[in-house]
Amino acid sequence: MKVSKSFFKILVRVFLVLAAPALFADTTHLVEKGETLYSISRKYQITVSELRAANGLSENDVLKFGQKLNIPSPDIENAATLNSASVSSGSSYSSENLEVYVAQKGDTYYGIARERGIKVAELFALNNLGKDASLKAGQKLKVPAKNAPAQTVALDLKDADPRKYSSVKSSGGLVWPVKNPRITYVNGKVSGVQLSAAKKEKIMNIMAGTVMYCGSYRGFGEVVFVQSKTGLIYAYTGMSSISVQKGDYVVYGDTIGTAGVDSISKESRLTLMVFRNGSPIDPATAPRG
Repeated sequence: MKVSKSFFKILVRVFLVLAAPALFADTTHLVEKGETLYSISRKYQITVSELRAANGLSENDVLKFGQKLNIPSPDIENAATLNSASVSSGSSYSSENLEVYVAQKGDTYYGIARERGIKVAELFALNNLGKDASLKAGQKLKVPAKNAPAQTVALDLKDADPRKYSSVKSSGGLVWPVKNPRITYVNGKVSGVQLSAAKKEKIMNIMAGTVMYCGSYRGFGEVVFVQSKTGLIYAYTGMSSISVQKGDYVVYGDTIGTAGVDSISKESRLTLMVFRNGSPIDPATAPRG
């Protein structure tokens, strides 16, 4: 039977939509001889900080052969928060929507946040905790009540593209990481702006700060997180190459890499997200300089 190209494309889209949860679901990993948190993080294309948070590990913990690790599904908002220098206080939840949870043996901040349907950053902010805070059995934490209204945006799928697009805008006089981009707002699992770019166009840093993370991140290609002195995280994602290293201090106008090709549209683009305490803000309102 001859299958038309249009029908084949529909089948591919359906497969991607159905397969996406399985491809990005949490999994477990048994530590093999010689493995480190860094090598395991590279294997699954997440950050070391996320691995530590998901397994209740500190910087001084040493992996053991045969040890079972939880591998969290990629979440760039959590990644940005856990790779920041600090987390500020404050929350979008009102006091009547909160309750006290007593930590049990084996609990992790990651596990508690996921069970309550919030980000790790939100849990830290609710309890005025630093990102490197340890968790002990018996510790009391403020958490959203189980009947509290959800504060997150539901995932919206457009064909096989897990992004929801809003209006397309011109640059409006603002400085962006690439020249004269067409700006498309994206919401859902990814929140930020998608910027059209020339093939392998140089990406300019738009806010001075410290490079907190750079490298491959599952589902986002090559990424760079820059944290400003005010604590904002500027996440440049979908890059084809990176020209900075973790710990570098970059100023306005520095080149941090080159634009890549969007995996779905196949166009040369860059996605810019800006986070405050793990929650996205409109990149157009984020400071430059």
